[in-house]
Amino acid sequence: MNEKGSAGFFERTFHLEEKGSTFRTELIAGLTTFMTMAYILAVNPLMLADAGMDKGAVFTATALASCLATVLMALLSNYPFVLAPGMGLNAYFAYTVVLGMGYSWQVALTAVFVEGIIFIVLSLTNVREAIFNSIPINLKHAVSAGIGLFIAFIGLQNAGIVQANPSTLVSFIPFRDEAIDMSSTGISALLALIGVLITAVLLVKKVKGGILIGILGTWILGIICEFSGLYVPNPDVGCFSLLPDFSGGLGIPSIAPTFFKLDFSNILSLDFLVVVFAFLFVDVFDTLGTVIGVASRSDMLDKDGKLPRIRGALLADAIGTTAGAVLGTSTVTTYVESASGVAEGGRTGLTAWVAAILFAISLFLSPIFLAIPSFATAPALIMVGFLMISSILKVDFEDLTEAIPAFICVIAMPFMYSISEGISFGIISYVIINLVTGKVKEKKIPVLMYLLAILFVFKYIFL
Repeated sequence: MNEKGSAGFFERTFHLEEKGSTFRTELIAGLTTFMTMAYILAVNPLMLADAGMDKGAVFTATALASCLATVLMALLSNYPFVLAPGMGLNAYFAYTVVLGMGYSWQVALTAVFVEGIIFIVLSLTNVREAIFNSIPINLKHAVSAGIGLFIAFIGLQNAGIVQANPSTLVSFIPFRDEAIDMSSTGISALLALIGVLITAVLLVKKVKGGILIGILGTWILGIICEFSGLYVPNPDVGCFSLLPDFSGGLGIPSIAPTFFKLDFSNILSLDFLVVVFAFLFVDVFDTLGTVIGVASRSDMLDKDGKLPRIRGALLADAIGTTAGAVLGTSTVTTYVESASGVAEGGRTGLTAWVAAILFAISLFLSPIFLAIPSFATAPALIMVGFLMISSILKVDFEDLTEAIPAFICVIAMPFMYSISEGISFGIISYVIINLVTGKVKEKKIPVLMYLLAILFVFKYIFL
């Protein structure tokens, strides 16, 4: 079916022309978003397996939950946002709640389930929408810029370009150091750097699908290096074969070991409520931050800084979290990698629909998708970070009561490695600076901003 032949169905469903997009653009955007976040299909099962969960079942649950939540996003909001079990939230699930606090993974899943139910209620009662609308426009632009730095930093880390350093916390990979294995981690970092240059040139040349081509090109270069012996797989340092492994066949792992394995025995305990609140807090503000950042970058916000149809987007996120817990995975959330699809021109739910279909296909073709290395997707994240940081230009730097909180918000995200912390510090500093300098009446700061600032302060004191 050509683009014109498919126009009727897709136009009626996603209003492509109205949004200034085309079927081809949305297809490329969906492919790009999926490929930048396909790593979750490999990483999530490994992390939750550390909590005692069946790795194969978690893989199936991850793919199904991502597919379901992303389809809901497409249908309920018509936005190009893609969802999957969130990084950070899965680490909290496995290493803090289960291994650290001693709860079973069944109890942890129950906490995620309860969190999802609360989310659904908050989404239907406009609480999350009200929070979104109460955040000042300059802070929204700052969130977008901060996420840009954050995902660029993630890209640098994923490729091994930036490494931990006991003296300076982080540093550039020391290629000449004898401890660096140039046949694995070294060549991976080098290929990622080459991938950044390839993607940058494609963007400068305005090549359609440049980010996706950059991912595929970097991966192909890696495969060539593997065939030539320059790249040698070394699982001990996270460098696996770049060739799809079909030795295990194409069967779908059974979901039975994790499906509906909920345990409500500790639901009334104080510790359980603390766990639920922690999941709830991080997910609320990570999701809002991602939606704000991606929407701001793609000019989806209206003149008042509000996002039309946000209720549908938040409801899809909430239902995805609840369904994910039932299937057997940690909190499902809107992914910041959605920005890569938006950078390719994705503007409608068709982008999300394409990504959802690919999550479904991944159940059968997992060897192909799991072979995409992190050093191949890293250039995409770095370049998307560049595109998103431009939102800082929209901040009013003439008004320091707006600019300083925006700056704090921006730097907190990469330095504290958390979108939600960036929002927290941005809101707290915004309220305090404007309150102390007597600007509150002039700014007409919403009451909800004061409540959020107090809530964040209490969180840091008591949790």
